[in-house]
Amino acid sequence: MIARFRSFWLSVNASYWFYPGLFSLLAAILAFVTVYLDRNGMAEWLNEVSWIHSSRPEGARTVLTVIAGSMIAVASTVFSITIAAVAYASGNYGPRLLTNFMQDKGNQLSLGTFIATFVYALMVLRVVRGEDERPSDAVEAAATQLPGFTPQLSLLIATVLALIAVAVLVFFLHHIPDSIRINTVLKGIGQRLIWDIRERFPDEDGGVEPEKPEPGEAVLATATGYVKIIDFETLDSIAEDKGGVVALRIRTGDFIHPRKPIAEWSGAELTDEIADAIRDCFSAGGMRTPTQDLEFLFDELVEIALRALSPGINDPFTAITSMHWLGAAMAELCHRDLDRGPEQESYDRDRVQPLDDDFAHFMQRGFGGIRASAAGSAMASKKFIDVLQDCGLACASKQRRDLLVEEARLLLVQAHTAMEGPSLDELEARFAEFKSAMADRTG
Repeated sequence: MIARFRSFWLSVNASYWFYPGLFSLLAAILAFVTVYLDRNGMAEWLNEVSWIHSSRPEGARTVLTVIAGSMIAVASTVFSITIAAVAYASGNYGPRLLTNFMQDKGNQLSLGTFIATFVYALMVLRVVRGEDERPSDAVEAAATQLPGFTPQLSLLIATVLALIAVAVLVFFLHHIPDSIRINTVLKGIGQRLIWDIRERFPDEDGGVEPEKPEPGEAVLATATGYVKIIDFETLDSIAEDKGGVVALRIRTGDFIHPRKPIAEWSGAELTDEIADAIRDCFSAGGMRTPTQDLEFLFDELVEIALRALSPGINDPFTAITSMHWLGAAMAELCHRDLDRGPEQESYDRDRVQPLDDDFAHFMQRGFGGIRASAAGSAMASKKFIDVLQDCGLACASKQRRDLLVEEARLLLVQAHTAMEGPSLDELEARFAEFKSAMADRTG
């Protein structure tokens, strides 16, 4: 149940309806409150403030009409621009990046501000009474000294909201083109990946690899889709209550279908009740998310690099930037203990054993994914080895340094099938320097 709730919240967080809907509700409540204050004479003091000019009903209607009309027009334009930017980014950088743009709080809050201002102005506009109109009750008649009914406080707040909306519009016009710049996109992915690595693997001793989980009786999936969230805390409670051990056979981001093993149960008899409870701790959906899923962020960087190195685009500089961020992530992994699963603080490792991944797995997922494409570019292949060398200089584990050297060797082997002449000679010299530097580092 908790896994499904967290999955639902992830969907809400990546939607364009939540903040506009929430802000609209708050704007409607604010309108009722301010109109109530105006009708009960609690805002009469505004008439005595010299720099606040009291408005007549006709002027108030005009101002509110202009605010409401302009805000809904701006909201429509903002939504159209946002969808166009999302379509552009998804088409050029990869469909997996759609989640990043949908979760962009700048876009969501901008749209919410415009919609909320429109709703507030509309709610206030409905109570403005002209000078030739009779008041609806005695309270409204006493609410203002001017003929008719003009909610001065509500009108002032509507004007302030309109000014805030203008400032948000200026921010939005800068934010949209900035957010679809490739360097900004790669920076956002790379920084989140490094932050997630530090959160998941906080110990910096380095060199400790994950242990093999215990075998047991398989628990089969009944759902179909990508695993979006695993509720480790509830799994721990089940294992503690039933006296067993849950060893996962999948990780967040893996695709499951009925009859696929998702976990193994040992230490106690596996009943249908326990199996159903374990299945409820896995939430599956139609797409992956970066929550609990380091591989998802690796895949995004790899996808951008592969697109950049494709013959139709041939942009090695974008691929090199992707490799820089991959190198920064691998440098973090180089000196951290990897014997740790997602959200480790919420469960006991003796009772819940996640499917952990070693350094070789992350190496293959990152640099291994772009090796073949990088081998065909003289610029990208040399930078590939340079980035690996930078990682090796920060690596205290000989085993992991050997993996870095092996990855560079595989690149060189691949390059022999794609390059020749001086470019290949330079790459071989670069590999020799890298291998020598790692040998000196070992000594």
